[in-house]
Amino acid sequence: MRMAQAGSATTLGGMLVAIDGPAGAGKSTVARAVAAALGFTYLDSGAMYRAAGLSDDPARVRVEFDADGRVIVDGKDVSDDIRSPEASRRASIVAADPRVRTAMVEQQRRLIEQGDWVAEGRDIGTVVAPDAEVKVFLTADQRERARRRAAERGADPVEIERELVLRDQRDSSREHSPLTKADDATEVDTTGQTVDEVVERIVELVGLVRR
Repeated sequence: MRMAQAGSATTLGGMLVAIDGPAGAGKSTVARAVAAALGFTYLDSGAMYRAAGLSDDPARVRVEFDADGRVIVDGKDVSDDIRSPEASRRASIVAADPRVRTAMVEQQRRLIEQGDWVAEGRDIGTVVAPDAEVKVFLTADQRERARRRAAERGADPVEIERELVLRDQRDSSREHSPLTKADDATEVDTTGQTVDEVVERIVELVGLVRR
C-alpha cells in the first residue's frame, strides 16, 4: 500500500496501475480495458494535456472527469474537441512547458490520491506516482503504432509515422518529465498482440502484487 508522501501521489488503502509509453502504443485502449476488468477508475492523463492545449491559459486550466469519464473544463464537455489532430499537436507542445506539467501533475495526484486507479500517460510511473504498485511501459513497433493511429483518424500511415517520430523526439528529449521507462516497470510490447492479450498480461501483474 502506498502511504502519503510529500511531492508524490498519495493513496489511502488503494492501488494504482501506472501505464506509460509512446504515442500509438495502445495506452488509452488498454488502460480503459484494464480498469474495466479490475473494477478500477480510469485516468486519461493525455486528455488533460489535450484540454490544456486548447485553453488560452494552459497552465491554469482545471480539468475534471464526470462519472462517465467525459472530460470537463470550466463546466463544458470537451471530450470530442480534444480528439482532433490539432488538439494532439498542441498537447505535445504544452506538455513541454514546465508550468503546465507542474499544474497537470498536481491535478493528477489529487485525482488518484484515494481509491483504485489505472492511470496512463508518459510520466505516471516516473513523475506523477513513482510509488505506484504496478508499473507498465507499453511499446510497439513504430510502423504498428502509425498504422493504429492512422486507422483511428482515417489518415495516411506514412504521414502519421512522421508525426510520431517528431512526437517521440519531443517527448523523450524534453527537460521536464521526459518519456522514459521507470527502472521497476514491466515492458510490454503490444506489436501483433490483441487488446485482450495485453490486458490479460497486466491483470496478471496486478494479481501477483495482490498476493
